[in-house]
Order: sequence, then structure tokens, then C-alpha cells
Amino acid sequence: MTLADILMLIAVICIWSLLLVNVMLIIAGYFFYLQNERRTVPSIKGEAPFVSIMVPAHNEGVVIVETVKALLALDYPHERYEIIVINDNSSDNSSELLGKLQQKHAGRQLIVINTDAVTGGKGKSNALNIGFAQSKGELIAIYDADNTPEKTALRYLVGEILHDSKLGAVIGKFRTRNRNASLLTRFINIETLSFQWMAQAGRWKLFKLCTIPGTNFIMRRSIVEQIGGWDVKAIAEDTEISFRIYMMGYRIKFQPKSVTWEQEPQTLKVWFKQRTRWAKGNIYVIVKNTPLLFNRSAKNIHFDILYFISIYFLLLTSLITSDILLILHALGYVHTTIAGYSLFLWVLAIILFITGTFITLITEKGEMRLSNVWIIMLMYITYCQLWMVVAAYGLFNYMKDLILKREIKWYKTERY
Repeated sequence: MTLADILMLIAVICIWSLLLVNVMLIIAGYFFYLQNERRTVPSIKGEAPFVSIMVPAHNEGVVIVETVKALLALDYPHERYEIIVINDNSSDNSSELLGKLQQKHAGRQLIVINTDAVTGGKGKSNALNIGFAQSKGELIAIYDADNTPEKTALRYLVGEILHDSKLGAVIGKFRTRNRNASLLTRFINIETLSFQWMAQAGRWKLFKLCTIPGTNFIMRRSIVEQIGGWDVKAIAEDTEISFRIYMMGYRIKFQPKSVTWEQEPQTLKVWFKQRTRWAKGNIYVIVKNTPLLFNRSAKNIHFDILYFISIYFLLLTSLITSDILLILHALGYVHTTIAGYSLFLWVLAIILFITGTFITLITEKGEMRLSNVWIIMLMYITYCQLWMVVAAYGLFNYMKDLILKREIKWYKTERY
């Protein structure tokens, strides 16, 4: 067996192992959804706990008014929650718009914190820490500035976390509000339903593990106080804080009936910048938490650590290696026997991808359409391949920042 054969065999085993893990998560997630549909969300007994809703916002004038209006319209007792908007060093008209909202809703607990270049402008984690310092709720909820939560979203999160003292946080689901704006947003809609939410459901079902998303989640104030707030070095602050919550012995539960609608990137340029930030942020979290693999007290999160390592390092390396070898084989520079099976493996991978992805879509109303099959097929050969570029570029930028000791910069997603 040649060196090329050995490398190709290792790459194929790694790729297919991770593919089968994903299939396992999809199957488990599907059963979770079926069970959750029959389950009633726990109700809030007695007086509702006071909740601080925090909204970090930087130059969000295009969307912030609708977001605050949606939060003001939640069916949670109005006197039992406050809305804290951290207008983080914005240079647009956000301050003026938020000031008018405060005047119009003077009877409501709407707090606006305007930071400048000295106190703010340092990323979402810093903004959240500023907001938390002025909050008073025993529960802390986070929403991004482009969100339109459904009226029941907060009540469902609160009911769930009160029902189980072992829960440190409860996450809801975000859906793509502008999913019909372009082919890209249709891809993103399928991606969030399948590779994010179905995977979350499967991880909860099998391992009682979930990762906090950037929005539509609630956590206990005591936890934030104990861990000292958000890590200002983390640009994937949601993933980073998830690991620290688990290390405290708490669980993070997924409640998909709590839904918010958010705006997704409509151009490839904006999408690439956003996803590169996600990749770089997750690599930081992986590097920070990999030592926990050798910590017995952290065994409950070993799967998640290995899962992230596999996605961002093992899968990326295997895909690049197999692609290079196939190209060199086609050009006649190397010979690998396994390349002869590549077409069969590729077709089988596509079938598994389309089947698994479509199964996840049938859990959502209005998504079980034949047209989505063609979208998923196109997604496999285009959008999914771009992930390799994003992950590789994110890793490159992370290493570059580390070597040059550059300050991590926050990229805010452009709104429409």
C-alpha cells in the first residue's frame, strides 16, 4: 500500500465517521422533536421571576426599533421584566431612535446604555458585561438586535428553567426571517434547521448537551456572577460560556417551542465575514477547552470537545487531504487504489446528506416541499464546499492573530 493509499484511507475513515455521527444526531434529534411536540411546556407557578433582557447593539438603527417593539409585546408580565439595550459605540441614528422609544414607552422598563469608544466598541462580550452590571433580574435573557421573538418565546424559556434546578440555561430556536430573499438565505435556512437545531436536539437527546446560540436563551444570574461574566477575548462568546456552565455542573436544555426570527446575511461577502468570525471564535474555544479532555471532572463535556475538534480540525484536514489526492491522482502524479471508489462514496454521501437534511425539514411547518430537495442537492455541491474555505480561513486568521499578538476584532453582521 502506497503512502497516498494510506493517507486517502485515513481521510475516508475520518470523513465517514463524522458523517455517521451526524446521521446519528439527526435520528436522535428527530425523535426528540416528536416527543417534544407531545409535551407541554412547564407553566410558571406563582409570581413570575424578574427577567433582564439584554440586547447588545452596534449600529443597528435599521433593525433595532422592530426588535424592541417585539420585546415589549412579549406575553410575559410586563412589570416582571426589563429591556436593556446596550447601544455600543454606534455612529448611526440608533441613540436617537432608542430615545424616542423610551419616550413613547415611558411606563415600561426600557433602559438604554450608550457607550463610547472608551467604554464600548470592544465586541459583544464587553457589551453584555456592561449591560449585566446594570441589570437586576434573577434570570438573564439575551436577544440579538435583529430579532423578532414570538410572543411566547420568553415565557417558554422561563417555564423550562424554573422546572429543573439542574438547568443553568435554556435555549430556544432562531429561524430565518428573510429565508426567501435569495438562494443564499434559503441555504442558510436549511443549514440552521438541520445542522444547527437538529444537531442540538440530537445532542440533548443522547448526551444532555447543548451549546448556547447567540440569541434567544435564558440563564441564571447566579451563574453569570460566579463565572465573572463573559470572556472579552471570545468572539464566539456563546460557545465559550456554554463550556463554563457545564463545568459548574449545570445542564443547558433545548426548547424548540421558544422561537425568534432573525435576519441572515443576504450576500456572500457578508456571510463569509460572519462565518469566518464564527470559525475563528470556535477555534479559540477549542484551544481553551482541549485540556479538559484530560480532566475527569469534565467527562460530561468530552463529547462536545471532541465533536468541535473533529469538525474544525479532523474533518477539515481530511477533506482537504482527500481532495488534493484525488486531483493529483487525476493528473497522474500519484496513484491511489481508493480513488477508484471515490465516485461511489461521493454518490452515497450525497444520498445520506439529502435524506438526512430533508428529514430535519419535515419537523417544520411549511418546509416539506419538493423544491427543497433540489435546493439541498445544490447546497451540497456549493454552499457546503464553501464551509471548507471558511473553516480554513478562520484557522489561518486565528493563527495569524496568535503569532502577531493582535487584538481580536469584532465583525458586526450587516443588516438589511
